[in-house]
Amino acid sequence: MTEKELVFNNLQRMADAVVSLLGKNCEACVHDLTSLQASLVYIQGDVTHRKPGAPATDLLIKTLKKNSGKPEDMHNYKTTTADGRSLKSATTFVSDSTGKPVAAFCINLDTTDFYNASKALMPFINIQEDDQQSRTETFAHSAAETVEALFFHAVEEIGKHPATMSIDEKTRLIRQLEENGTFLLKGAVKQVAQMMGVTKFTVYNYLKKVRRNNLTPVNGK
Repeated sequence: MTEKELVFNNLQRMADAVVSLLGKNCEACVHDLTSLQASLVYIQGDVTHRKPGAPATDLLIKTLKKNSGKPEDMHNYKTTTADGRSLKSATTFVSDSTGKPVAAFCINLDTTDFYNASKALMPFINIQEDDQQSRTETFAHSAAETVEALFFHAVEEIGKHPATMSIDEKTRLIRQLEENGTFLLKGAVKQVAQMMGVTKFTVYNYLKKVRRNNLTPVNGK
């Protein structure tokens, strides 16, 4: 067995162990960095619905390019699937005996179910606070940060992750965003669409529906 084969064999066994431990909400992937066009050589679990032969992700390629062949590991970072589910991810780069990165070991944990479970439990553990005491404020450095804060406040009001919301609940979410002024910020519709895992045209359709029943127009873009 060659050195490269040994590395990939060990990583595949690690992938099996991680998914066996963390269960159905987890997937572990092994990427061959010498073949970026079809870098995914092994995947255990089914969070991102990819198959062996899939190309390297944009983040993987950017990291390899940015660090000139000496990529740094990335731990506990947030990613979002195309359908709006939130993931916690980690990527570890593995080098051969010459120091050349030959593989990436990636773990993706779908936190959507955990988020919904935590929101369902909150009424049992929360203590009612005075409205004045419970106010929060996000001191954002960009409009995008403000939109994100307003979005997650609205999601908390509904108590479900956007990816698992019904059409009525998504309509309530857009209504809440409308009422809290989110769409006053330029680019808010596009950003909200990305966080919901839908197209911006879908968000516009929800907005039209909400505004037909709301006498207060909001000139968001």
